[in-house]
Amino acid sequence: MRTKVILLALAVAALVAAPAFLSAGLVNASIQMLIAALFASAFSLLCGQAGMLSFGHSAYFGIGAFATIHAMNAFNGAGLLPTPLLPLVGGLLGLVSGIAAGWFATKRTGVYFSMITLALAELLHALAPHLKEVFGGEAGVSAMRMPAWGFTFGSNVEVYYLTLAWVLLCLLLLYLYTLTPVGRLTLGLRENTHRLRFLGYNVHRLSVLVFAVSAMFSGVAGGLQALNIEAANYVVLDMQLSASVVLNSYIGGVKVFLGPAIGAALMSFFGYAVSDLTRSWLLYQGVLFVLVMMFLPDGLVGEFAKRVREGHFGLGWERLSGGLLFAAALVLAILGFVCMVELAQRFFSTDYRSMIAASPWPPVTLFGREWLPFSPVTWGLPLGLMAVGIGLLNVASRRLDPERGGVS
Repeated sequence: MRTKVILLALAVAALVAAPAFLSAGLVNASIQMLIAALFASAFSLLCGQAGMLSFGHSAYFGIGAFATIHAMNAFNGAGLLPTPLLPLVGGLLGLVSGIAAGWFATKRTGVYFSMITLALAELLHALAPHLKEVFGGEAGVSAMRMPAWGFTFGSNVEVYYLTLAWVLLCLLLLYLYTLTPVGRLTLGLRENTHRLRFLGYNVHRLSVLVFAVSAMFSGVAGGLQALNIEAANYVVLDMQLSASVVLNSYIGGVKVFLGPAIGAALMSFFGYAVSDLTRSWLLYQGVLFVLVMMFLPDGLVGEFAKRVREGHFGLGWERLSGGLLFAAALVLAILGFVCMVELAQRFFSTDYRSMIAASPWPPVTLFGREWLPFSPVTWGLPLGLMAVGIGLLNVASRRLDPERGGVS
C-alpha cells in the first residue's frame, strides 16, 4: 500500500512538472491524454466495474462539451460560473442525460443493453446537424476562454494545469466511489445481479445510478475538451469516439482502476506521435487491440499488476536473459510487420498507380532505401523478420513461463 502511495505521488509530481520540460505541441498532446484518461475512467465505471458495455458513451461526452461551450458564451467566464468551474455544467448535463438514457438502457442487459446505448447515441448524432440552435450545424459552436481567478487561460500551460486539476479531482472521486457501499454493489452488478435482486436490492435503480454517474464524469471530460479547443462540433457525438474509449479501456485493462486511464493516455500519445508518420496508424491501433485481447486479456496494466503479484519480475540471470530475448524478438516482429504494412500501403495507393502510368513499376522509398515491387527482397525481408521475431517470442515465452518449464 505504501509503495502504491509513493508511486502515485511521484506520478502526480511528474504531471505537475511536465510543462517545464515539454514543447507547446507536447503540452497540447498532454491535455488530450488527460481528457482521454478521464473519459476512459468514467466509461470503466460502467463497463469494468458494473459489467455494462456501452457502445454509445460519446453521447454524454458530446453533451458535456456542448453544455460547457454554451455556458462559456452565456456566462462569459464570470459571475457564478467563472472559467475554471465551467466543466461543472458539462457534468450536470451529463448526469441528467445519463439518468434519462440509463432508465431506458438498463431495462435490458448484455448485448441488448449495448445495442440500446448505441441506438441512443446514433439518434443524437443524426439529429445534431438539424438542431442548429443547439449544436451549431456543420460549423458547430465556438467560444473564448475568459480570464478568471487571476489566470488569463490564454496559454496551453494554464489550460494544462486546469485540466490536470479537474482530472485528478475526478479520479479521486471515482476512487472514493469504489470504496462506498454503492461502489461495492456496483461490482455486484457485474458479478451476479440475480443475487442482488434476491437480497432485496432494486437492481434497475442501482444500474441507472451507475449509468448516470458514469455519464456525469464523461460530461466533465467533454467540458474540458470544449474548454481546451474553445469549440464544439457534432463530430464529438460520432461513433468513432465511442469505439475509441472502448478500445483504449480494454487495452489498458478495464477491470483495474487506473488501467483505462493509462491505456487511454498511451493510445492518445500513440495517435499524436504516429498519425503524422503513416496513414496506417489506425490499423496498428486495431492490431494492438486484437493482440492484447488474445494474449493479455486483463489489459496491459492488468497483466503487469498480475505478474507483479505473482513475482514474475524477480532478479536473476535467467529472467534477465529471457526478458532481453523477449524484447529483441518483439522489436524484430514489429519491425517486419510495420515494413510489410508500409510497403503494401505504398504499392496499393492511388499515388503509386499514377506513378505506374508515367514509369512502369517504379520503386518506392521506405526507411531510406528504394524497394522494387517484384523483388524477392521487398517482401521476403519483412516476412523473414516477422518469422524470426515470432519464433524467438515463442522461445522467450517458454523460458519465462513456469507452467511451460521456464524459470519459476
